[in-house]
Amino acid sequence: MKLNIKDTFNTKLPGDPVLENTRRQVTKACFSYVTPKQTAAPELLHASPEMLKNLGLSEADSKGEAFLKVFTGNKVLPNTKPYAMCYGGYQFGNWAGQLGDGRAINLFEVQHNNQNWQVQLKGAGETPYSRTADGLAVLRSSVREYLCSEAMFHLGVPTTRALSLSLSGDQVLRDVLYNGNSAYEKGAIVCRTAETFLRFGSYQIFAARQDNKTLKTLVDYTVKQHFSHLGTPSKDTYLAFFQEVSERTLDMIIHWQRVGFVHGVMNTDNMSILGLTIDYGPYGWLEGYDYGWTPNTTDRQHKRYRFGNQANIGLWNLIQLANAIYPLIDEAEPLEAILNQYKIDFEVKLLNMMRTKLGLQKEDENDQKLILELEDILHQTETDMTIFFRNLSNFKKENPLEGIQVITEAFYKPEAIEGDLKSRWLKWFESYAKRLGLETFSDEDRSKKMNNVNPKYVLRNYMAQLAIDDADKGDYTLIDQLFNMLKEPYSEQPEYQQWFAKRPEWARHKVGCSMLSCSS
Repeated sequence: MKLNIKDTFNTKLPGDPVLENTRRQVTKACFSYVTPKQTAAPELLHASPEMLKNLGLSEADSKGEAFLKVFTGNKVLPNTKPYAMCYGGYQFGNWAGQLGDGRAINLFEVQHNNQNWQVQLKGAGETPYSRTADGLAVLRSSVREYLCSEAMFHLGVPTTRALSLSLSGDQVLRDVLYNGNSAYEKGAIVCRTAETFLRFGSYQIFAARQDNKTLKTLVDYTVKQHFSHLGTPSKDTYLAFFQEVSERTLDMIIHWQRVGFVHGVMNTDNMSILGLTIDYGPYGWLEGYDYGWTPNTTDRQHKRYRFGNQANIGLWNLIQLANAIYPLIDEAEPLEAILNQYKIDFEVKLLNMMRTKLGLQKEDENDQKLILELEDILHQTETDMTIFFRNLSNFKKENPLEGIQVITEAFYKPEAIEGDLKSRWLKWFESYAKRLGLETFSDEDRSKKMNNVNPKYVLRNYMAQLAIDDADKGDYTLIDQLFNMLKEPYSEQPEYQQWFAKRPEWARHKVGCSMLSCSS
């Protein structure tokens, strides 16, 4: 097993001089050295062929003992120094101070085919940032992260990636819903990768401590390593950097809205500086189309991170990042201009994204009205988002009266489509047919275009839970099946037709399917 290791983060940035792995406040340092925990009986459950290739590894490598040991933390490669990153963050709108990699350990960086990958283990033991936690992860949350990060990539959503999923052989104590009912679960480790795991909180921690020297060092490093196309560090470059972070963040969130993904915990320590979906915890896909839905039980009361509020939270988080890098710019107006542009761009990009979901290529002044009316009707009765938009591609503009029949499979209660609601649907389909008449392409061409942006298969929570339940019994077949199916989410894949279905009723209120916590 050969890797082209090219570490930069822990060679070019200031590290924690204290080498003891004790919980503490770490100052004037971007990371702390830490050694992964030795596990009892590691076992590889799955490895991503694509990510193996991206790192310059083969499938044969993944079956070797060296691979198993390295990517479960049981062996540290020569000339590498694992570390945990220091950062802070706003959690649910409140400043939480130092957070850091509490259960993530960065092994090294790999350069292959002109791409850089930071390689990180999640669940490999405690770090100075673990606070009162054990730094470990369980099979349940690890399966969810492993499957979802790869699924998101194939949906075309910017995301971190996953290399491997392994059992540690240890038992881990967890309180799933934070209600005092702790139980032991199987320990697991995910190896995840990204160009960098820097997040908004990486900069906020130094701004909060008024450590402008380390803040500048980190921002300069970020520009040189990840935004080198912007030029050498300067005031203008910092502004260009912030503008690109703002644009990437918005693009990521627009993709979330397109596929019906809800992150669930958009704290600033979970916001990637590269605009990648990061830290898969209590996430979920919309079942019923509902702007007010959140998968996070911790957020159930205030619904800060609900589906319809994700773009607003993106802006709020960017405001906090602007405050953090302000000392390097010392001018509020250009930062405010970038933040105001985010609001303008959001309206434009959201409208254009919804046009693509509806198969509209031209722009018409009545499009927003058509979309708002559709969203309002979708909220009137429980309607599966994924199935609705996928089946809508089968609509024929010559037959608007058959519209309801085309999408009836998406209704959880088809019998409720009566009276005024049925009239509203019929009226909307007439408006939609009329609007499609302004386009020049055929129904067949429109259907193909719609099916390229409206996925047929997404990782619904109940599907992940079924895979977790099987894995807990030692059967990993469903993990592999879902992994392969989700690599082609826009294809028909008739062999997987059973997964193109509404959430079953047994999953409506089941823990892991609708009730998820930050430990999920």
